[in-house]
Amino acid sequence: MIKNILFDWGGVLIHLDKSRCTSAFRELGVEVSDELTNPYGQRADLMDFEKGLMTVDEFHDTVRRIYSPTLTDEQIDVAWNALLLDIPSYKLDMLLELKQSYRLFLLSNTNALHWAEGRKRFDYKGYRAEDFFDQIFLSHEIHELKPSAEAFLKVAQLAGIKPEETLFIDDLAVSCQAAEALGFHTYCPVANTDWRGELTIDR
Repeated sequence: MIKNILFDWGGVLIHLDKSRCTSAFRELGVEVSDELTNPYGQRADLMDFEKGLMTVDEFHDTVRRIYSPTLTDEQIDVAWNALLLDIPSYKLDMLLELKQSYRLFLLSNTNALHWAEGRKRFDYKGYRAEDFFDQIFLSHEIHELKPSAEAFLKVAQLAGIKPEETLFIDDLAVSCQAAEALGFHTYCPVANTDWRGELTIDR
């Protein structure tokens, strides 16, 4: 019986467009590749930012070192956050409805800058990000990245939940496969879509 639902953030709740990030940097005269925006294929020195092993200031300096020494902190932040779109209101309403019957949790591979900006998308009907979930687990705070088993095991331990009683929702098959191997139930929707009608939960 499902008692808990563990949500991914990017692509599942908040809609993303990574091309907006690369376009924003291009407008600054900087060509960036997928290694900047793909948390599963980033260069190691950028992935450290996702894992919370690099400060925001160190991230700025790293981006300047790799791509262009003339970029300002503000330019980097604006371009970096350009990939963040909206969280549709129907998904926020869904969370509020599900919270009446289940414990809800968030597990996201994300960094301090994306979360500081993206969490504002949860501001809705007087609610904030923390109001939609029992607990929020972010890679830069727990220092683990999906799809590592350590990320899921740490969340299960900190949240006090059992995998067999938990549905994990992520738009990337590799993360769902890793969760399934640990006993989680999973659902893998297409990113940036309205997947509510396809969701079934075993009671």
